[in-house]
Amino acid sequence: MIPIKLAGVQRCQWRAMFPTHIDHLDLYRLPWSLTDNPIAWLEPTQQCNLACDGCYRMNVREHKPLEVVERELETFARLRNFDGVSIAGGDPLLHPHVVEIVARVTARGRKAILNTNGVALTREMLRELKAAGLVGLTFHVDSHQGRPGWRGKTEREMNDLRSEYVELVASAGGLSCAFNSTVYEDTLDQVVDVAEWGARNIDRVHTVVFITYRAAKLDEFDYLAGGRPAPMKQLVYTTEQTERRTDISARHVAAELARHDARYRPCAYLNGTVDPTSFKWLLAMRIGTPRRIHGWMGARTMEVSQAVHHLWTGRYMSYAPPSALEAGRSLLLSGWAIDDDVRRASLAWARSALSDPRDALGKQHLQAVVCIQPIDLMEDGRDNMCDGCPDMTLHEGKLVWSCRLEEWREFGQPLTAVPKQRRAGQTGCGLAGGRGDEKSTQT
Repeated sequence: MIPIKLAGVQRCQWRAMFPTHIDHLDLYRLPWSLTDNPIAWLEPTQQCNLACDGCYRMNVREHKPLEVVERELETFARLRNFDGVSIAGGDPLLHPHVVEIVARVTARGRKAILNTNGVALTREMLRELKAAGLVGLTFHVDSHQGRPGWRGKTEREMNDLRSEYVELVASAGGLSCAFNSTVYEDTLDQVVDVAEWGARNIDRVHTVVFITYRAAKLDEFDYLAGGRPAPMKQLVYTTEQTERRTDISARHVAAELARHDARYRPCAYLNGTVDPTSFKWLLAMRIGTPRRIHGWMGARTMEVSQAVHHLWTGRYMSYAPPSALEAGRSLLLSGWAIDDDVRRASLAWARSALSDPRDALGKQHLQAVVCIQPIDLMEDGRDNMCDGCPDMTLHEGKLVWSCRLEEWREFGQPLTAVPKQRRAGQTGCGLAGGRGDEKSTQT
């Protein structure tokens, strides 16, 4: 989607503003690329049963026929080496043949993951999806979705709904369970409530994702399609609310997480296409039990795990099975030799085991905590996209950023942003604009 500008914040300013001095040189840069990536992003439907604030997809009652879905899976296989398929939308549970879609992904030897708001999910449907080969579900739950019965709730209160979905997935057994939430200005300080809930459920929740809010601010930029003004009101992700904040970054979320846990340490990242020091995806892995978090995985361990998985399977890892995420004890025993952060977690585990042997004998779980910072516009209008982003989808046989798919559908190309203050007296054609190439990606 087209969003906001970075407001010229420099690295030294970030260090002065935030307690978490995260340096990209200290982290493992995930080796994912356009053609070799853990995920392919399949959208079989545009229909949704909610109207989430910040959504970047038009809500249209339109489902792709199974033959189109099959053709897109073939195109993904031709263009991209991937481990899993994120089946999204819209909400994929509304597709009349969602079980068959899961079965077709599975038949191709890929992991099928459903990205859903969960409203349409039932126990019977979950059983059918698992029988078809479903590997896991990612639920998008936050307080700005306008859910019936949940309007006006805080993120802490929304944890009750999250827990309902956890219980439902756990009843099926053996499925990966993840949660996304969009972070807004009024919910930034509630990130810790979701993070704490995730820690308490580390044995059943395998990933917690925070996605910062973005929208096209019409007061700051003009948007062009092929050099001509684009009617932005055709796109769902625009805002004329000049006071609304759209510059929340992964660093802001990381600062909140560090406020909750001073040991919080990201271990890996994806950078931006324009600003290589920006954190578009910021990944951390914590280790512990529902009673006690012992620490966080470091960059060395993440690098080894990705490299070994790719060497062994030929693909980068997506959605590790729950059984693998219960191997935290093995990691604590082996990772200390190469990873300072794991060494510290191992010592914390040993100390807690002295006071409570159950910590030594019980399973130690791993949980991913991810901060995603979607597209940013630089002050000159260039769009800083997620470089190597997993959420690539298809438009007319080409890989494009899924967060900008509506631009391709409406205008046949990604839009170019022109700062309003620079446009006066210029044609706009000579200004630096969007990446307009075919190497496109989402959040």
